[in-house]
Amino acid sequence: MKRQFTDMTGRTIEVNYPPQRIVSLVPSQTELLYDLGLNDEVTGITKFCVHPETWFRNKQRIGGTKTVHIDKVKELNPDLIIANKEENTRSQIEELAAMFPVWISDIKTIGQGLQMICEVGDMTGKMVPALQLCNDISSGFLNLPKTNRPKKVAYFIWRNPWMCAGGDTFISDMIKRMGWVNVLADKDRYPEIDLQELVALQPDTILLSSEPYPFKEAHIAEIRAVLPAADIQLVDGEMFSWYGSRMQKAVPYLQKMLR
Repeated sequence: MKRQFTDMTGRTIEVNYPPQRIVSLVPSQTELLYDLGLNDEVTGITKFCVHPETWFRNKQRIGGTKTVHIDKVKELNPDLIIANKEENTRSQIEELAAMFPVWISDIKTIGQGLQMICEVGDMTGKMVPALQLCNDISSGFLNLPKTNRPKKVAYFIWRNPWMCAGGDTFISDMIKRMGWVNVLADKDRYPEIDLQELVALQPDTILLSSEPYPFKEAHIAEIRAVLPAADIQLVDGEMFSWYGSRMQKAVPYLQKMLR
């Protein structure tokens, strides 16, 4: 049976329903497909799809999120490819979309992450577990402890050049849901920033992400030299930037930080 679905960029695709050969080009969405119970249906993933480990070790890898091996995808002959507007390369997605149904997510908020989970659940015949997951995630975020004094935060994703999360990002929405304030909320996407610029913004807290740049203890000293009074923490980037079922695990992680 064929069904039509509209993705989060407004494109309409026609899918064999329910799809039996799914390729995922996004780590966060790969983990979601696993948690929805689509073990047999998912045939291809990227080299960055590290969760679950059993899939990472055993599923066919089709390159990276921005370096998809089109020939390997062709061999799998998918009846559905799940991609993301930001994480994948437009030219590659267009090439794949000329041959296969490609559903693209576009996520900048927790609400859009929940929308994606439900739409993927609908498209794959897994609406019941998708709705349960969305309910659990929503309840978790509603029950996050409220803070009386919002921390002013800068969230670093890269070094050389230094780059932070701007206001129109999923990461910034996570910070907002914690009751904290992103000092770079007026910037778009992931602005480059000079550490001296940051001094003027006076953040209380600096969060150094584990991905995409793998910040370590050694990098704390670099920032502390410029912002000696700030609380500088290494954080799990998956908990702040993975917008699939990982959000369920993010809630207790954020609760611990808020305490």
